[in-house]
Amino acid sequence: MSEKRRVTVDGETFEVELSQDGDRWTATIDGHTFEVQVEGDEVVAPRQRRTGGRKSKSGNVSTTIPGKVVTIEVAVGQSVREGDVVLVLEAMKMQNEVAAPISGKVTEINCAAGDSVEANVSLVVIEAEGDE
Repeated sequence: MSEKRRVTVDGETFEVELSQDGDRWTATIDGHTFEVQVEGDEVVAPRQRRTGGRKSKSGNVSTTIPGKVVTIEVAVGQSVREGDVVLVLEAMKMQNEVAAPISGKVTEINCAAGDSVEANVSLVVIEAEGDE
């Protein structure tokens, strides 16, 4: 199983092909292949695209990479729209804006500026407002 992603490092964009063969992961960038180690007991498979039906999104905000929270741009009780920046995370010497996956109201903030956070951990929770 393989998946292509675009990654920007120091302002330069690369196309990366991620491949998984059992527990072995590889990343190919500009013809160079690197073996990738996944830490932890649970290996998460690449996302599968859905072909039909309405896609439901979670209001759970997390990141796919560990890093340090630089700033939190929202407060509990604040309304946000899908795509609004909720926090800035520094990872691999780059600052990454983390956006709201849905529109709604912020109900929880589980981190603070300066915190080191792991990947796939709930940082902010947004509750959808009404039926969209």
